[in-house]
Amino acid sequence: MTNANPIASGRSLFIVALGTITGIWFTLPAPANAADADTGKQTFQEKCVACHTIGGGDLVGPDLKGVTTKRPRDWLEQWIAAPDAMIAKKDPYAIEQLHKYRDVPMPNLGLSAADVTAVLAYLETASGQPSTTPSTASATEVQGNPEIGKELFTGVLRFRNGGPPCMACHSAAGIGALGGGQLGPDLTDVVTRYGGAAAVNGFLSGMPTPTMKAVWSQHPPTPEERGSVVSFLGQAGVALRPAQAIGQLAALAGLGLLVLLAVGAFNWRNRLRFGVRRPMVAKLTTGATNPRNGGWFTGPYHPGWHSQFKK
Repeated sequence: MTNANPIASGRSLFIVALGTITGIWFTLPAPANAADADTGKQTFQEKCVACHTIGGGDLVGPDLKGVTTKRPRDWLEQWIAAPDAMIAKKDPYAIEQLHKYRDVPMPNLGLSAADVTAVLAYLETASGQPSTTPSTASATEVQGNPEIGKELFTGVLRFRNGGPPCMACHSAAGIGALGGGQLGPDLTDVVTRYGGAAAVNGFLSGMPTPTMKAVWSQHPPTPEERGSVVSFLGQAGVALRPAQAIGQLAALAGLGLLVLLAVGAFNWRNRLRFGVRRPMVAKLTTGATNPRNGGWFTGPYHPGWHSQFKK
């Protein structure tokens, strides 16, 4: 029996160890690039802080501290890039999170693959630090005047920076029977759905949806105006549309019907005197069969008929 070659054995052990280390290396998540993290921080502050914090607690959406260790990277990439597609295909965890956070879906922010990579790099670096991105609406109570908020919402009072009234796109209880626009959702119960006034205030401060960003990026409301609108939406009297709104709508409908009937009666007041009905049923007074050739009818007629049949 011959002894194994010690050089060959050592070489084999080295190859096995190298293969093991290489395998472990490739299974580890890629380290966050500092440049990507800086870019991701800017993207996060522009598009994400309206609904999320990193260590500051839940808002409209969950606190993202440590999220890169809780979910697989490929899932996070898909979710950040196209949350609407994930919900549409009924991803179990996406549906679970949707229901957990009051069925408020995360909007598709139109992020590129590079944006997604940068945001994840920032989340990886920021998750190991104290809360670095506190919510802009972290106060326990939003301060504002609901009466001023209603006037801003309806356009009675203009926003200081020239933004349009909220009712151009949204409706809410408490602004009258006719309501507002239909481009955006009804905001009657938005404070309840989003989990409180602070969450709504944070959402409005970030304007994360593409439509809101396009409308408000150049004309942002001031913190005081935002607080007043949120206070208006959150007041108890706005929870349900007032009963008198139904009466107002019924009264307007009745008034409209009366106006239509009056206009119709005025336009058709001569429909029997100066139409075709009376000549069709009247009797001729001469032997002629054509009124234009000398025949005429008994009974009173509108002067317009006489002017047509006179020679």
